[in-house]
Amino acid sequence: MKTVKSFAGFLLILVLTFGLSVSVLSGGYEVLSIAVTEFTSDELKDGAPPGWELEDKKGTPNLSLEEMEEGQYVLHMKSDSASYGIKKDMKVKKGKYPFLNWKWKVCKLPVGGDIRKAETDDQAIQIYIAFKETGWPAKLKTPVIGYIWGNECPKGTMVTSPQPLAGKVRYVVIRDKTDKMGEWYTEKRNIYEDYKKLFPDIEEGKPRDIKGVSFYINSQHTKSEAESYIYNVYFSEN
Repeated sequence: MKTVKSFAGFLLILVLTFGLSVSVLSGGYEVLSIAVTEFTSDELKDGAPPGWELEDKKGTPNLSLEEMEEGQYVLHMKSDSASYGIKKDMKVKKGKYPFLNWKWKVCKLPVGGDIRKAETDDQAIQIYIAFKETGWPAKLKTPVIGYIWGNECPKGTMVTSPQPLAGKVRYVVIRDKTDKMGEWYTEKRNIYEDYKKLFPDIEEGKPRDIKGVSFYINSQHTKSEAESYIYNVYFSEN
């Protein structure tokens, strides 16, 4: 009985500390998913949810955590010609949890936002997955996938960032202006399959470890407004 209690306690620590979904199997346990967002209150610390870091690039950040259902909070971001986001370090072994899952909705798109041009490079929401750097300096040598809700650029488009020195930042347009505003959408992407398509120039697209996740909003280029929500983001085995 003591062994059973100890094992149950260990599983509880995994779930509470790392946001892991655990399935008990005969002779052991299996971790099925790793949570990215574990927002359980409206608390912000230094302008960001606990465990996250605020990155303020331009303008005034306007973000909050709002209760979606009992005990579960969503990240709400607004931009008025601003550019900001939140980020956190996450260590995920290559290929172990190939799927990224999330729910999001957009209430306002930046007017004329188009990822294909530097002067209109604005989106209501961006999800960035940063992979282990390929060399030094890390800032210029880190492969990054950005999953975005675009505007003018058609969904399904894969494109490299048009910004200077951002050749390792590459995007997948998941949704665009043809999708309904104010409606929740559930998404799922195989990040390693996307990586192979986006980075054939880096070791022929061979998967790399994940080292961080971030969410951004920006409308500084188009000098317009944007608004979005996101929650229930997690990595999974299938």
